[in-house]
Amino acid sequence: MITFFSYWWGRYKRKEDSKYLDRFLKQFNSLPSKNELEVLISSGELSEKSWLLLANSYYKSGDYEKSIEIYQELLKIKSSSNTKETMFLLGKTYFKAGFLERSKQIFLEILKKSPRTPQALHYLLLVYEYMRDYNSALDVLEPLDELHEDVALESAYLKVMHILSRSDISIDKKADKLLAIHNETHKLTYMIFEYLFRVNPKLAWQNLDSSKSELLSDIFWAIDTKELNLDIISQNGYLRDLYSARGDIALSKSSSIFELNVLIKLQNKGGATLIFEYVCDGCKQVYPFAFNRCSSCHSLDTLRVEWHLSKDFYQDYTQENNSFQ
Repeated sequence: MITFFSYWWGRYKRKEDSKYLDRFLKQFNSLPSKNELEVLISSGELSEKSWLLLANSYYKSGDYEKSIEIYQELLKIKSSSNTKETMFLLGKTYFKAGFLERSKQIFLEILKKSPRTPQALHYLLLVYEYMRDYNSALDVLEPLDELHEDVALESAYLKVMHILSRSDISIDKKADKLLAIHNETHKLTYMIFEYLFRVNPKLAWQNLDSSKSELLSDIFWAIDTKELNLDIISQNGYLRDLYSARGDIALSKSSSIFELNVLIKLQNKGGATLIFEYVCDGCKQVYPFAFNRCSSCHSLDTLRVEWHLSKDFYQDYTQENNSFQ
């Protein structure tokens, strides 16, 4: 009898608990208004940690407005023990939603009360960068350095961004400054040489580090034939394969890289070409466009270029146009 009643009492309790949970979750089938949120949070039915988890779920689903409302209501609780954490999450959400000025004010307020907060400093640096206030971003590096954070790459990156944004210096002067940074750090190769090949291909070829050739594959593939430096290409095995595959030269009969080998064998008769995608080595996020700072994990200089075979739609288009002439 005891076993029998214990079993059915357990089933009854689980059913009641499930009904309570369903009733609670129904409140969020349609997003609660700001006034409803205020009542729900002040009632204390859920702990602060639970509300933080709920706000984070809204953040991850892209509903930044509702996430911001929850953080704002939590900050009104005077007895909160998570004020600093909540402010940081609010500033982070403002940043993600594009409210850069509000995000900046939040992080400055955090640092005013807790100057030794590297996470807030890093996000403040990102805010200044997105606002194109590179001088202020560079100023943030000083307290980070005092906290023993490695800021060498950030410093070089912000200097490059500052140089590129300036309209008071010539293209040649910019190129010289960028090369000086690259020669000093040996970093940001893609960022710097993408600019150099665009504005001064001859200077870019002269200062090319042949060991970084694969990183610049998409740039090399897009260079106009008349801008090629055949002396450098003929001395670089990867570039010989690449431009033999593109059809500019015939120095390679085959390649150890499958895609290039196929294009070399086709000899421009198969209507195929290379398309590129860009992978962050930090978080493995894949992008259809090149980047200098990963928009997902915010890491620098982690770009890796990957290529795939594809139908050459441009060739088909030009052939179609020529047929009408």
